[in-house]
Amino acid sequence: MRQFSEFTTMFSLSELPSPGDVVIVTDQLLSPADFVIHKTISSHFKDVGKAKCLFLSVSESLARLKAIAAKSNVNLAQHLQSGSFAFVDVGSYIEPPIDRAHSSHQTLLRPLFDLTSERLSEWSDEGATPLVVLDNISALEWIGFPVSDILRFLRALSALCRKSNVALLIRHHVATPAEPDDITRLLYQLGTYHLEVLPLSTGRSGSVSGQIALHPGPGISQPVQRPIPRSSAVQYRLTDTSVVFFERGTGSTVL
Repeated sequence: MRQFSEFTTMFSLSELPSPGDVVIVTDQLLSPADFVIHKTISSHFKDVGKAKCLFLSVSESLARLKAIAAKSNVNLAQHLQSGSFAFVDVGSYIEPPIDRAHSSHQTLLRPLFDLTSERLSEWSDEGATPLVVLDNISALEWIGFPVSDILRFLRALSALCRKSNVALLIRHHVATPAEPDDITRLLYQLGTYHLEVLPLSTGRSGSVSGQIALHPGPGISQPVQRPIPRSSAVQYRLTDTSVVFFERGTGSTVL
């Protein structure tokens, strides 16, 4: 009988992203990728020396982040106090335009980019290893930011993190998987890796929460992480405090 220890080398969220990587995380309504965000932050603070994290939140609350991190024995309140964790409520920091037809040579999201650049520069001077998380880029469009501004911001943020050798994780909710929108298509081009969190094709299951596929970006000829095509997607089950990964069809032997 195959044990869970055999699957730990198959996939690990703690290995993504590495410095300089841009990891795109997409999810769907029936398979939210919240656990990827929370696990990435916890692993960063546990496994990385001089870890810093800038969390740009469009919809996630700081209170929920703290509560879930505490289950992994990560004290985000302490990291906030020490300055190693910074939380930015994007909706409060910068407001969408009243006129959606707004046009400008300078993106409305420029202040958010400048804030990120300044924080990364400060942490670079300290010799830190930063992680930038942009959670729920799709919500920016829903609350009124023009797509053109979002696209410019994503290009600039990705270029900044790559130039600074900083790990960047961007989460995007996919509303129409069969018909990618402009934001989704750009993200596929920008990413070093694309991590898909997918629902089961057979519907809901009591023992399996969903499945994960991992694709290298278009410019990656020799990916460090082993690709996981949809046809061989890794299944997962969420627990009260963590997530368990296992090969398709082996859930009963693992869980």
